[in-house]
Amino acid sequence: MSASSETILEGLDDAQMSAVTALDGPVRIIAGAGAGKTRTVTRRIAYACARGDWNARKVLAVTFSVKAAAEMRARLQTLGVGDDVTAATFHSAALQQLRRVWDDIFETPLPHVTSDQRENVERAIRRVTNAADIDAQQVRDVRAEINWTKVSLVAPDDYPRVCSATHRQPPAELDPQRFADVITAYEGEKTVRGQIDFDDILLLVCHVMDDYEELAASIRSSIGWLTVDEYQDVSPLQHRLMTLWLGNNRNVCVVGDPAQTIYSFAGASSYDLLHFADEFRPLTADVTLNTDYRSTPQVVRYANRVLAAAPEREQYLVLRSARSGGPRVGHTCYDTDEEEARGIAARIARLVAGGVDPGDCAVLTRINAQQPAICAALRAEGLRYRVRRDSGWQNSALADDAQSRLALLEAKGLSAAASSVTVSTIHASKGLEFPYVFIVGCSEGLIPYGASIAGEALEEERRLLYVGVTRAEDGLHMSYARAKDEGSRPNRLPSRFLS
Repeated sequence: MSASSETILEGLDDAQMSAVTALDGPVRIIAGAGAGKTRTVTRRIAYACARGDWNARKVLAVTFSVKAAAEMRARLQTLGVGDDVTAATFHSAALQQLRRVWDDIFETPLPHVTSDQRENVERAIRRVTNAADIDAQQVRDVRAEINWTKVSLVAPDDYPRVCSATHRQPPAELDPQRFADVITAYEGEKTVRGQIDFDDILLLVCHVMDDYEELAASIRSSIGWLTVDEYQDVSPLQHRLMTLWLGNNRNVCVVGDPAQTIYSFAGASSYDLLHFADEFRPLTADVTLNTDYRSTPQVVRYANRVLAAAPEREQYLVLRSARSGGPRVGHTCYDTDEEEARGIAARIARLVAGGVDPGDCAVLTRINAQQPAICAALRAEGLRYRVRRDSGWQNSALADDAQSRLALLEAKGLSAAASSVTVSTIHASKGLEFPYVFIVGCSEGLIPYGASIAGEALEEERRLLYVGVTRAEDGLHMSYARAKDEGSRPNRLPSRFLS
């Protein structure tokens, strides 16, 4: 049963109310961590539909992960509009559009969407280089660079010129022209096998919108009101698709946080969020949500201090906590990585013995390679765990039915995995929250990652730690080890970001 418009507004703070009740024209919401972003966006959609100002069947809300889309749908269902509003990832929304128009353009079937690019990438490298041995890391690096060119709208012929202008170095010891040849070969491998990849979906819909006026008008007419979540992570390709979806329509709401831009390596940029007011002026509303309802004042102060030394600090919100006091943020220095893993597992075991659900605890790492030691230590303590690894960002954008059902269960808090400790990279933890968070490996070389890091790469690492810190609700513990193992010299220094 649909909620009344008055009921939908209950419990909103003043800033959230301003965003929810601004229904027409361009709206920007800068929403800090824990500030009720999803609550605000879904209430805004439900409020407009309950008033009759919006047709729910013409509402499209796009985000960047299956889980985020599932959570949005779950909340909209409780507000009575979940069955009519389309809440989806960019890729799944575009794929549905592509399926709808494909037969009107092409006589051949829609190519299969491949979720694993590795084989085609490896074949492309061999074709260009005649290399006998290609290791898995080279394939991953080349795949990532190919994806970057697509989401950045860099054509193969333009790639060498872009590298020259930006001093970009292609991976796998390839020069720019040879890498452009690899891109072309990769496209050929897919074509031969009747395949497209994830980003081809967006490129093909852009092609339809650019070149087929009637079909573009049909797609555009199905989108009366557009909401774009996580707008700080939008790529040039996604921005292009968004503007094509809109055409002359100005009913767009974007939501994001510049301080949570952590996918620059994959072509994402907070530029469009920061310059939204210039592109879509005049705005109907420009709202800032900086009250953190998730984290204790201790965690919020720590998060603010992580960003305090950022050169562009004025771009980032200063959060304030709506909660009362909590424990101080913990810091521990261990002798070795193994000792750190055992120490963290022991801390979690003590929490569980005291009545804390294991699912309320998360151990966050900078890279996947840190996770086996953590998992081994948790097993030794008799604790169940689940692992979330970096998976190429957005590669979960198209989920099968089983994935979608699991994401929906998790969004409703009904997943059986809730009783397990989460071991996750910080990247993969984005959008999640836990009462107790342990961030391990807080040393130079890991956080920030790499040697001699500077400039925007350093700032991305700062933002990444900020994202990790703001996952914590009640308790936060930071740690690092002086050495990798007992045979190594203890030469690690604490992260420059630690407060």
